[in-house]
Order: sequence, then C-alpha cells, then structure tokens
Amino acid sequence: MSDQTNARPLSPHIQIYRWTLTMMLSILHRATGVALYAGSALLAWWLMAAATGPEAYALVRDISSAWYGRLVLFGYSWALFHHMFGGVRHFIWDTGRGFDLKHVEWIARTTAIAPLFLTGLAWVLGCMYLGVWS
Repeated sequence: MSDQTNARPLSPHIQIYRWTLTMMLSILHRATGVALYAGSALLAWWLMAAATGPEAYALVRDISSAWYGRLVLFGYSWALFHHMFGGVRHFIWDTGRGFDLKHVEWIARTTAIAPLFLTGLAWVLGCMYLGVWS
C-alpha cells in the first residue's frame, strides 16, 4: 500500500460532504429536540410557580415578559414548530414516500420556511390578543 492510500479517510465524514438543506435540517431537528427538553423545564417552572403562589408567579412573569424572556419564548415556539415539521417530514419518509429528489427538496424547503411563518403568525396573533399591539 502506498502512503497516499493510507492518508485518505476510511469512511466519508463531515469535511468531505457538500452541505445540503436536508443535512442542516436534520441537525436542526436534533438541536430543537434538545431545546424542547430545556423549554419543558421552563414550562414546569412556570406551572410550579403558578401553583405556589402570587410571589413565585410574579417572578416568572417578570422574567418571561422581559426582552430576554421573550427571546427565549420566541426561540422555544420556533423550535416547537420546526421540530414538529421535521417529525412530519420523517413520518412521510417512514411511509416510503417522498424520496425522489423533487419531493425531498420540496419537503425540505417547506420544513425550513413553514416554522418561520407559523412562529411569526403565532406571535402576531398572540400579541394582538394580549393587546400588546393595540
């Protein structure tokens, strides 16, 4: 064997692959799953504060209504929508459909754009309902 043969990787790795939208969405799907675990802990904190009393709930309300709290809530809602659409994408693939290149690309683009749209829509409707933008 020559030295040139030994210098090559034995299997493909991340430095060789050309990044595609489906690769990035797959990584984001895993990351949003982790983020949803952390967000669930925040949700549990909110529920425990509501059950504990007005002082505990006031602390959670103050933190979640500050700019950094709203940023976390916005990220959590985007992660929820993105993870949901990623799950739907995998469900479609589990049925054996959508593997041709045209459908893979269409589903990937939908999975990337729809969560952004739905997050924005949910926040606009929520702010209108709460009277933030009266």
